[in-house]
Amino acid sequence: MKKTYVLDTNVLLHDPTAFRHFDDNEVVIPLKVIEEVDQFKRDMSELGRNARQVSRMLDELRQRGRLAEGITLDHGGTLRIAFPGDQDPLADSGSADDQILRMARDVQRRAPSQPCIVVSKDINLRLKADAVGLTAEDYETDRVDLSELYTGQAERQVPAAMLDTLRQGQPVALSDEQLYPNQYLLLRDAADTAKTVLARYDGEHHALTPLLGVPEDLRHIQPRNKEQFFALDALLNDQIKVVTIIGKAGTGKTLLTVAAGLYKTLHSKIYRRMLVSRPTLAMGRDIGYLPGTVEEKLNPWMQPIFDALDLLANGHGTIRRGPDGLDEDGRISIEPLTYIRGRSIPRQFMVVDEAQNLTPLEAKTVLTRVGPGTKIVLTGDIYQIDNPYVDSMSNGLTTVVEKFKPHPVAAHILLSKGVRSEVAELAANLL
Repeated sequence: MKKTYVLDTNVLLHDPTAFRHFDDNEVVIPLKVIEEVDQFKRDMSELGRNARQVSRMLDELRQRGRLAEGITLDHGGTLRIAFPGDQDPLADSGSADDQILRMARDVQRRAPSQPCIVVSKDINLRLKADAVGLTAEDYETDRVDLSELYTGQAERQVPAAMLDTLRQGQPVALSDEQLYPNQYLLLRDAADTAKTVLARYDGEHHALTPLLGVPEDLRHIQPRNKEQFFALDALLNDQIKVVTIIGKAGTGKTLLTVAAGLYKTLHSKIYRRMLVSRPTLAMGRDIGYLPGTVEEKLNPWMQPIFDALDLLANGHGTIRRGPDGLDEDGRISIEPLTYIRGRSIPRQFMVVDEAQNLTPLEAKTVLTRVGPGTKIVLTGDIYQIDNPYVDSMSNGLTTVVEKFKPHPVAAHILLSKGVRSEVAELAANLL
């Protein structure tokens, strides 16, 4: 049975192409939604860009016919812009939410045999819709089921001879269709499960390869569990260009990433500089109205990175911060994600910390900036999200994890054990 979906403003601002994702059903955009989208069109943030994209796409569809009467979309569904039939379309009565719900009730009244569903990312609007007898749903096209989120690791029992070969630093042929490229494995001796070896699955050559050893210059940053060994291997492997690391507070994701970036930039010189960015809550929010340079304005957001740099430099003298918060030679750079659109970033070790605050489209914007020779690492805690437009199942970080897992260029690691302190571990688990 065909359904009618009434879209809220926040759905289109979250995903400008949302109206194309309802198969052959009818999509209705209330006139009030168009007015709200218009209020964002001059905004220079990601919301403003999405608002302008929505307007352009709707204007292109207008060339096919009258939006008020309904236009057939490419996938067979229809789209129309409507207002309640008993109301002047230019009248302003009630809040925007009330007008959207009134529109949905009018649609339901005109076609009682066809289910009408309000689609909104606003929890309160969904509650109000339910209270007045309407069916309401979240926009779930880009949502990831957390119970099935890819962890990047698995466990296998193998013959003892295979473990011996890996201990000698040699790869072992293995064809396992259940494994993804660059998935990490804890291998147990089938005869004695207490004997284990850590390995990475090379999807291109269908083989298990031993992990890279910890370089001498990183001996002061020793991995404390198997997950950190996995993460450091992915960070140091130049063949893996996209690394995603998810972990709760205190699991070491930022410290390991910064340590690997410094090693690859300052010691190995594989990359000409390390570029570090963090969303300032939601990407696109202006960092103005603070005195000083861009670096000085970013200092509050980048303090966790500076903490990691200070810890790594303690007693080693490898990092010297200049007056603007960077190292004196400019090989460590911090930049806001706000102005990343349109750039091309070659031969850099790029770190996007707190990536759980990105929307899927913002994550796409960041990843499409990657130039030749660049490695990008996205880290974050999907249970600490400050962006009101995403949640643990619909943020850019989880989307990248799921979309990139079948590709040999990417690796993902889930860190679960806290190593910061006993207090931090208890707080992360209890609170």
